[in-house]
This record gives sequence, structure tokens and C-alpha cells, in this order.
Amino acid sequence: MPDFLQLPHLFAAAEAAAETTQKGLDWITPATFLLFTGLVGLITWIITHKDNLKTNEGYFLAGRSLTFPFIAGSLLLTNLSTEQMVGLNGDAFTYGLSVMAWEVVAVVALVAMALFFLPRFLKSGIATVPQFLELRFDRATGSIANLIFLAAYMVILLPIVLYTGAQGLISILDLRTMTGMSDLPLLYVIVIAIGVIGSIYALFGGLRTVAVSDLLNGIGLLTGGFMIVYFALEAAGDGQGLIAGFQNVKNYEPQMFNSLGGAQQAVPFTTLFSGVLLINVFYWCTNQQIIQRTLGASSLAEGQKGVLLTGLLKLLGPLYLVLPGLVAYYLHQKGVLTVGFKPNSSVIDSSLAYGTLVRHVLPPVLTGFFAAVMVGAILSSFNSALNSTCTLFSLGLYREYIRPQASDPEVVSSGKWFGLLIAIVSVGIAPLLYKVDSIFSYLQRMNGIYFIPLLAVVLVGIVSKRVPAAAAKWALLGGAFLIAFCYFVPPFDLVVKAMNEYIFLGLVFMYLLIFMFIYGEIAPRKDEYVQFDAKVVDLTPWKHARLAGAALLLVVLAVYMIFADSSVLK
Repeated sequence: MPDFLQLPHLFAAAEAAAETTQKGLDWITPATFLLFTGLVGLITWIITHKDNLKTNEGYFLAGRSLTFPFIAGSLLLTNLSTEQMVGLNGDAFTYGLSVMAWEVVAVVALVAMALFFLPRFLKSGIATVPQFLELRFDRATGSIANLIFLAAYMVILLPIVLYTGAQGLISILDLRTMTGMSDLPLLYVIVIAIGVIGSIYALFGGLRTVAVSDLLNGIGLLTGGFMIVYFALEAAGDGQGLIAGFQNVKNYEPQMFNSLGGAQQAVPFTTLFSGVLLINVFYWCTNQQIIQRTLGASSLAEGQKGVLLTGLLKLLGPLYLVLPGLVAYYLHQKGVLTVGFKPNSSVIDSSLAYGTLVRHVLPPVLTGFFAAVMVGAILSSFNSALNSTCTLFSLGLYREYIRPQASDPEVVSSGKWFGLLIAIVSVGIAPLLYKVDSIFSYLQRMNGIYFIPLLAVVLVGIVSKRVPAAAAKWALLGGAFLIAFCYFVPPFDLVVKAMNEYIFLGLVFMYLLIFMFIYGEIAPRKDEYVQFDAKVVDLTPWKHARLAGAALLLVVLAVYMIFADSSVLK
């Protein structure tokens, strides 16, 4: 599931792992935390310290040397973070298995990336999505997309990653008790610490350093996630084992295990084919922060294997991103687990479910390790976004407009300085979110403004040969304006809420496609677009790519069919 849809729940980890530090082994938590964090840093340095970071490809695309394990590990961890583990499990606590859609539908998008988008991106030899739009349409279109990405990452993504990451770390390690500091000063300190560490990875190590550290942290986070599943099912099994625990949870309220969401649930079944699918396609196929590691693939075959392996791993996502929430619901209903209430309310705060479960089932000796892998996930989201920001600025603005004749070392240096500036700005903005009521609503709406127009323009750019640059510019700017207008201007905002925002985004997407194709018929470009092979990597596809993609799609269908109860759709 895209991170930007799960951010509001990160604080849930709060009450969870924090209290485990009080179980009598206080010194073990910080010790294991520092040990694992330091080990990741050391191994990353050993693997990458001899890399050539003076060239554009070496710094921004890992020298186009990434093989499928590093691509898959980096993709998975850039997506998977603490707010997702907490948020999706919290939604499962309230709505049941249907929220698995965010993980399972992502597999469809990843298959599309491997078989459709990636071959065309690698053929063009691009380092950024705006570069593709520049090649397909014109320089101005690429620049508009570049500025959109930079603004979104600087003002929205990076500050929120820092803020939520800091809040989670403060709670997991119970830093308020350890330091004696009040909330806001402590928040500033931790935001700065995360910003500094993440910047070191992103600015001084380049993409390969980010990918290697992501792979190591990804292994740790998956281990931690399944570790929680193991202890949770053991607790639900009353000493009878994992299978007994699963059966107890499943049989308690069978409707909670329905893969189809009703109209009043978080992910209604009808939205799977509109906004939910489009969000995932944008995120996995055109979002610079994500796809940059696929653009650094050593060959098309390695890139496809990495993307499809990510799809396979995403199929495991419901086991550690949804099942613990269902176990927490079962234990709460049985009175074994007490999930807290929202402030000044009698309504249960489901965002606390995962954290409360962790506190209840995790042995104290493992708390530091669990905190370390969560911090690794936070850093992954931050340094990946920062590295992508550097890439967008250096290759899209600095070389294009500021110093067209700049050498590779100068371009790399410009990215580092710009990244440092953006990191400082993000660190300054992040604590200002302290009094924001709903980070989730803020982030979701702001991202919705730009991702639908970008996805529509990229897709039309790939499938059409005659749609001109003017149509793409109108779609980018007009689409963003239309979504923002309908989101924030009464009474249109009420109409959007009534129809469901995901369906609204799907309608806007279709409108933009139709608009651009009609524009292309009325005023087509003079010459048909022909994509040239930049010959930067071997474009021989992986011989099993189509078979693997088809197998993944069949598993997605099977998962839905096995747990489907269509009665909720009536």
C-alpha cells in the first residue's frame, strides 16, 4: 500500500512498544537498537564505499548496476514503513480483511510495471519520469512535471515522513521517560537526528547506498513483522499453537475475514477498479521515489525480476499488515487486550491496535530489534525521497536551465547541495505538523491533486503517437486545478465526499484521458512520436516474465475468491 495513504496512524506504535521497555530489561532495548542500526550502517559501507559517485549514473542510478534482490528489497522497504504496519493493521481491527486490497491490488500494478512500463522507461535511458515526458512531448512538459514532483516531495512527503518517524521513535523507545524532555523540544531533536542520518545515506552515498541499506533493513522489518504475527497467534491460541490461534480468530466473527468491502467500509469493493487501482498504478509505475531503483537496473531482465519479486512479497503483506489487526480485534473482544480510546471520546482508537498488540505479545529482549527495524523503515522512506529530489533537481533543472554545460561531478554536487537545502527545509517544516488534526486527510488530498494528472499524461505518452505537448500541459495543470477545486470549494467538496474520493479520482482520470485523445485527433503533432533505444542496458526481457506475471495475477484472483462473501455487496 502506498505510504501516503497510511501516515495518520503511525503514532499508534506509541503506547505499544514503549511500555515494553519497562518490563525489567531497560538496558537491552537501546543496546539491541544501536547494535542492529550500527550493523546495517557498517555492512552498507563495506559494500558501497568503493562506488564511483562522481558520474550521474553512478550517483543517481547506482551506475545502472542494481540486480533483482536489491531492487526488490529497496522497492519493498521504500513502500513498507511503520505507519503502514500500524495503519493497515488498525484498519483491519475496524473493517476486517477487506483492507488487504491495498497490498493485493498493488500486485496488479507491479505486474503492469514489469511488463508494460519498465521496458519503455529503460529503452529511453531515462533517470526520471519528467525526462520521459520531455522526450515524448517537449521540454516544458518535462519541466512542469519536475516542478510538481519537487514541490510535492519538499512540502508534503519529506516533512511528514520526518514528523511521523520521530513520533514513532519517541514512543517505541519511550524517549520522554529516558530524556525527561517535553514533547515539542524532543520532537525537534529526533526530527533533526532522523534528518541528519537519512541525509548522510541519501546525499553522500547515492542510490546504491540507499538500495543496499533498504535491502538490509527490509530483511529486518519482514523478520520483525512476522515475529509479531507468530507471538500474536500464539497468544490467540491459548497455548494450542499457531493454527489453533488462527482458527480461533477466524471463527470468532467470520464476517471479519471477508475480502470484499461493503459500501460503508474503508475500501468498498467498487473502488478496487477505480481510485484504489489508479493510486497503486501511479505509485508503483510513475512515482519517482519508487521507480528510480528500477531505472538503475543492470538490465531489463534484472529489473523485471526485481519488480515481480516485489509483487510476490506483497502477496505476503496481509500476513503481517492485516492479520495482526484481526488478532488484536479478537483479543480485545475476549478481554485479553485493551485497546485505548480516542482523546476525549468513548470511541475505540483502532490506530492503537497494533501498538497495543506489540506491547502485549513481544518479549522485552526483542523490543530494541523491533525499534531498530522500524527506524530503518523510517529512514528508508526519507532517504529515498531525498535522493529522488536530488535527482529531479540536478537532471531536470540544474543541467537543463541553470548550467547546461555542467560536468557530471558538478551536476552531482548540485544535487547534494540542493538535497541538503531541502533536508533543512523539511526538518524546519516537520515539527509544525505537531498541531495538525488530520495528517492523513492533508496528505491524501494534497497527493491526489498531482498523481492523477501525472499518471494520465505518462500513460497517454506511452500508448499514443500523435497526442501533442499542448494536450499534456493542459492535462497536467488543468487536472491538478480541477481536483483541487473540487476538493476544497463548496459545494463541490460535499459532492466528492458523497460519491467517494476514490471514485471521483477515477472519473477525473478518465476525463483527462478522453480530453487528451480528442485533442490529439483535432490538433495532432506533425510527426508521429518514435521512441529511440538509448542502448543504456540490455533490453532482453526475462524469459519467464509473462508467466510469472500471469501467475501473480491468478494468485490475486484466488485470494479474493477464497475469502469472498458477496452478501456485503447487496
